[in-house]
Amino acid sequence: MTGRRRTIGVALTGVVVAGAGIALSGTANAATTTETTSTYSTDDAYTSSIRRTVNFGSADKLVVGRESGDTRLSYVKFAPRVAAGATVTAAVLRLPVESKPVAQTLSLYAVASTWSQRTITAASAPALGKLVASVRPKATDTTLSFDVSTVVIKGGTYAFALKSAATGAVTRLRAADYGTAGTGGPQLLLSIRRTATTPATTAPTKPATTAPTTVPATTAPTTVPATTAPTTVPATTAPTTAPVTTAPTTAPVTTAPATAAPTTPAPTTAPAECVTGALLVPSCGVLWGAAAGGFTDAPRDQALKTWETLTGRTATIFHAYHKGDEQFPTKAEIAMTRDAQNPRVLLLNWKVAYNSTWAKVAAGAQDARIDKWSAYVKATYPEKFFLALHHEPENDVQTAAASGMTAKDYAAMYRHVITRLRANGVTNAVNVIAYMGNEKWMAQSWWADLYPGDAYVDWMGLDSYVSVEKGYYHYGDMGDLLDRQPTGGGLGWYDWAVTNHPTKPVMVAEWGMYHRRATMTDKSAAFDTVIPELKAHPAIKAIVYFDTASDDEGDRDISVNSTAGSLAAFRKVAADPMFRVSVGR
Repeated sequence: MTGRRRTIGVALTGVVVAGAGIALSGTANAATTTETTSTYSTDDAYTSSIRRTVNFGSADKLVVGRESGDTRLSYVKFAPRVAAGATVTAAVLRLPVESKPVAQTLSLYAVASTWSQRTITAASAPALGKLVASVRPKATDTTLSFDVSTVVIKGGTYAFALKSAATGAVTRLRAADYGTAGTGGPQLLLSIRRTATTPATTAPTKPATTAPTTVPATTAPTTVPATTAPTTVPATTAPTTAPVTTAPTTAPVTTAPATAAPTTPAPTTAPAECVTGALLVPSCGVLWGAAAGGFTDAPRDQALKTWETLTGRTATIFHAYHKGDEQFPTKAEIAMTRDAQNPRVLLLNWKVAYNSTWAKVAAGAQDARIDKWSAYVKATYPEKFFLALHHEPENDVQTAAASGMTAKDYAAMYRHVITRLRANGVTNAVNVIAYMGNEKWMAQSWWADLYPGDAYVDWMGLDSYVSVEKGYYHYGDMGDLLDRQPTGGGLGWYDWAVTNHPTKPVMVAEWGMYHRRATMTDKSAAFDTVIPELKAHPAIKAIVYFDTASDDEGDRDISVNSTAGSLAAFRKVAADPMFRVSVGR
């Protein structure tokens, strides 16, 4: 959303009164003020030379440098406001460092401002313009500063590209998405001089009675410097357990005779007869699933089998991703579900609007694509499967009506695709809407508009992750992952889902616990919270882990075996009998 991150702070840094001691009758006194304004980026993103058509605008970091043959550039855009008559006397671009920077020259170039963080890729990025400034970071630097006074000379829109001379490593900087919108990330500081006139005093020869020392010129700017990027983690304000924890999950043993059998099965002892029903909802227990080998070239079916051996349990759900005109499920995906020893259910994500817009799909522009896929599914795959249309839509929402990518456009797209699939005879797709559950998106006025309606949604889905590094972005445990609250307060995601859609089962369609690759941290304490939190959130009927040793930014490790202790704890989670669910056909 253009402008969503911008804040403007003003600090008076000095006052000089011209002609304070002598003024002529009938003339005015000229007052000059100098102030510093702080503007945060409206857009920022990085690009990858290997993944030329992938957009990284939603990442919470900017990456620059060359590593493993992949050259990454970063882009930032600002829209500072400068009042008429004011003069920009200096401009500094400040970039907060996320981790130890590479001691190689970083060069800042002016670029066209026509790009958007939601769409920019290496294939569509603007060409580098003139070199504006260069710095060579020190290993101890926490903020990098570039003098952009030759470019930013008045209010308007300015965009820059950052390039590193490093060939074997990358520098990571904090993007605006790292913290609360408008409070962190790339920052543009402007020194602005204003000259105003005031009426002359009635006694022109009398010295001015108000000395300019009330605001000393040495006063330091009070705007938020880039070095104070948020260190708090908004997610930690979310409740770690849902309100249902106030009710006992098992009958107190003191209230029944020693020989009496429990009247209901305990949550952790799902019996072998737990089986999926018409909408793949298990009659008891929780479906266990995964997507393994993320951001690698490993075949996903083989990666999942390796992961299953590693973790000690066969996944009931096999998660795969598709877009545009791809025909799926593939032969390999079908074979995984028809494994006689370990039958699985597919969770297939499909971006129908690939190379199009949600509004165009809703208007019928991709009906041929939908019809072709419908025919393929009917001819090749009669089994029931989960279908998630354009998962994590919050990342791609644009508020301009003409964009075709508003929240209401998403809901209309969803309704149109499901309606057409049903008309085409695709009756085996079980529909999942997969939200991000991020605190900043949940606080947006448009967030509620994403929901297409109960008639089109079978499962409520959540894609959510937590850090196991204390003090790092989204540090927390399974409770934080499930019920992160919107910025400004309100119901956490799980509580919102079960309150507003009480008849819908909940799927954690992607989840993971991570640390930075350079900061090895044991995940066992966080994994130990999984089973207790699932008991406390009974509407959850499926969880699907996303396993990768390196995320799309090449920085975070979400694998379950990053340490021996982490793997041991995760294997304990996987062994719990609540995941003993059979696939009903």
